[in-house]
Amino acid sequence: NLFSPQHLDDDTVSGSSWITENDVQHSLSQTARTTRKAYCGYKQQTLSKREQAEQESLLAAIQWPNPPDGKITFVQSTDPAHSDFVIVKPSGTFKVGDQLEVLVRMKDFHGKAKQYGGDYLQARIHSPLLKAGATGKIVDCHNGLYKVFFTLLWPGEVKVSVSLVHPSEAIQVLLRLREERPDRVYFKSLFKSGRYSETTECNVCLPGDLPVCNFTDLYTGEPWFCYKPRKLSCASRISHAKGGYQKGLLTQQESLFFQSDVNIKRPILSSGPDSVIVKHKAFSDLGIMDRAEDPTVFPSGYYYEDQWRSRTHWIHHFNKSDDITKCLQGKIIHLFGDSTIRQWFEYLTAFVPDLVEFNLGSPKNVGPFMAVDLKHSILLKFRCHGPPIRFSTVFSSELRYIANELNGIVGGRNTVIAITIWSHFSTFPVEVYIQRLRNIRRSIIQLLDRSPKTLIVIRTANVQELGPEVSLFNSDWYSFQLDSVMRKMFSGIAVHFVDAWEMSLAHYLPHNLHPKEVIVKNQIDAFLSYVCPLQT
Repeated sequence: NLFSPQHLDDDTVSGSSWITENDVQHSLSQTARTTRKAYCGYKQQTLSKREQAEQESLLAAIQWPNPPDGKITFVQSTDPAHSDFVIVKPSGTFKVGDQLEVLVRMKDFHGKAKQYGGDYLQARIHSPLLKAGATGKIVDCHNGLYKVFFTLLWPGEVKVSVSLVHPSEAIQVLLRLREERPDRVYFKSLFKSGRYSETTECNVCLPGDLPVCNFTDLYTGEPWFCYKPRKLSCASRISHAKGGYQKGLLTQQESLFFQSDVNIKRPILSSGPDSVIVKHKAFSDLGIMDRAEDPTVFPSGYYYEDQWRSRTHWIHHFNKSDDITKCLQGKIIHLFGDSTIRQWFEYLTAFVPDLVEFNLGSPKNVGPFMAVDLKHSILLKFRCHGPPIRFSTVFSSELRYIANELNGIVGGRNTVIAITIWSHFSTFPVEVYIQRLRNIRRSIIQLLDRSPKTLIVIRTANVQELGPEVSLFNSDWYSFQLDSVMRKMFSGIAVHFVDAWEMSLAHYLPHNLHPKEVIVKNQIDAFLSYVCPLQT
């Protein structure tokens, strides 16, 4: 085990926008309680002492506050319409670089103040005319009050927006589903021999005592099982696909906590002014922002005139296709992950005329895909991550794990790798995700060991549109928890981050699992600025 976990006792989730007061005691007192029942395929998992300690520390870091014991009725749950926020010292004098503090006060449907925390909020500041925006750091005071801290990063009128993504009562339901119903998205495989075929259900974990085919990966130990076909052998599997989503997951009472126009991503309004005027800094104190890449800098960047400005590295805006060609000349670019990084492949092949897609005969939206620019020696490839993956149909031979793919890459100064992996893990216990990242991290460290000049970029998760159904499978809260784990696990190693989370949350466009092109362009600019850093 090459990796020594660093920063694991930090009391905040690095790079995240959510901390709780008295976190130190909180995480320490919880650590002892994170020994949990092993989950199915994970029963075979043998962790070293160091891995076990890291896993417990990660689970403690994302522990969520529980509401008080006893049944909480819908009318006692958080009502965003009755809740409000106030800007602390709204008429104060603010300069660029100052902190702005906002107090959010939660109330129930009777207008009664909430006495406990655990609601999931999102907050941003923005100036619509300037197309400027940034996210805020939220602190749960565990008594129905929340503090939000913003760094004021541009001059002018700056407006505050706060929304309730889920009340604390809904989070408890999401927690229950994650632990008890990891089968709520199911998968299937087609087995075929000659003219005869059978389809069976597959998952990380299969209940019951029916015979199963064990497709656990020999190199990474990643578990995957399918029920054995009645007449065919396990070796006759030809494809993998999403089966569907389970219905009827909630009791009638629980479903009240998931209503689109009531308590899912609803704005919380201000009871006073909702904006402040920010003045320019005096010229003498216009220092250059701290650009050393530090995953704990918050916020990691902000929009100004619809362009993302990172606070941790200089971003060059690649507005002409020639600029991208020049940057990528002589390089091999590997994109690994889900459909949110496939968007990068689609953007680059659409925007750069010389980058021509080579038809591999792969299924649409699934891949693998490849594009080539022979004149400038550019090779761009996309491949989806291994199961669980909710794609339409992936050939079994193309079901590859990122860790194994990385082991097959020589690397070097002309090799660029970008990875994203999060959305398809939201229905499983977090240990499933931790194991996947542990394998990927080990392969990254080995690759950087043999080829230190290889560039590796991680694209974080992003926020998305939520309704009652989607919330149960892909809530931003699930994504936020996984993203917090990912940032912790990859801190302290030589990888770079494209903060798609902040870039989707700080923008004025409606949230979307697949962000619109203006946001993708900003992600690509951040990515290419690592590939071709500005000489400053």
